Amino acid sequence: MSIRTDRVGRMIQREVADLLQQDFGEATHSLVTVTGVRMTDDLGIAYVDVSVMGGTPQERQAGFERLEGQTTEVRHALAQRIRHDVRRVPEVKFFLDQGPQQVARMDELFAQIAAERDDRPAPEGEDGDEGGAVGRGDY
Repeated sequence: MSIRTDRVGRMIQREVADLLQQDFGEATHSLVTVTGVRMTDDLGIAYVDVSVMGGTPQERQAGFERLEGQTTEVRHALAQRIRHDVRRVPEVKFFLDQGPQQVARMDELFAQIAAERDDRPAPEGEDGDEGGAVGRGDY
């Protein structure tokens, strides 16, 4: 990516995040966070990665679908804000970022593994000395 593509991508990320928070927040009925923007080399398409907060995956998907339904309105509002900075307002395409949900799931799994290790009795022959060498399989 060139410096210009990065600069325009950061500008679009900032403006779309602001638009979704101020103007389109009530329309999506959920908390939407812009996690990143990728631009094509010709600056014609902006791929906007968004994270949608919700209680269940169905709620998150419904919030994302409402956002996708407003793509043309978001692009029009974006054009009003950046029309003096770019020659052509890029087409906006939203993509659902599952990163925060995957991180939460991994944390949940690690906590479950830690709880199972705490519940497991110590093998025979160990006196509970924590300062010893790490055995095979212990991390």
